[in-house]
Amino acid sequence: MKKNTFVSIDPKELNDSAIRLIGYDWMLITAGSLENYNTMTAAWGQIGFLWKKPVVTTYIRPVRHTYKFAEEFETFSLCFFEEDMKPVLNLLGTKSGQDINKMQIEGLTAFKGEHSVCFEQAKLIIECRKIYADDIKPELFIDEAIDKNYPKKDYHRFYIGEILSCRIKA
Repeated sequence: MKKNTFVSIDPKELNDSAIRLIGYDWMLITAGSLENYNTMTAAWGQIGFLWKKPVVTTYIRPVRHTYKFAEEFETFSLCFFEEDMKPVLNLLGTKSGQDINKMQIEGLTAFKGEHSVCFEQAKLIIECRKIYADDIKPELFIDEAIDKNYPKKDYHRFYIGEILSCRIKA
């Protein structure tokens, strides 16, 4: 594999379905420095346009190890992969960075992107700068059935990130 062979594109040129990318293909949310980062698999999020900016919204539960990195660092990346990476994504979604060293996962090679930690195996990389964060407030659920997603009452914090760069595999 040729190292870091990505082409920059304007976020408005993304041709993939955000629903498919996030909800079915999954993604890695990564925050930190190349020397000390954590990553987690996620299947909740949005890609859109807000406050005259291209943005993403990601969701991280405070109990997740990645949460402290997302809180500490200004930037984060979303990396999307081909289907053959599902076993790695499944591992990263079921094991905590408190239990395994996610910086040493076989089959996943990190590199310093323009703004954050990214992965060579990704097909799409979106790097973002946090511009807003808040916590999910269960008292504001209009559809009370949503609360069933939180049997432990461990509500997510969501981060809105301005898209700083968007790159696809060349």
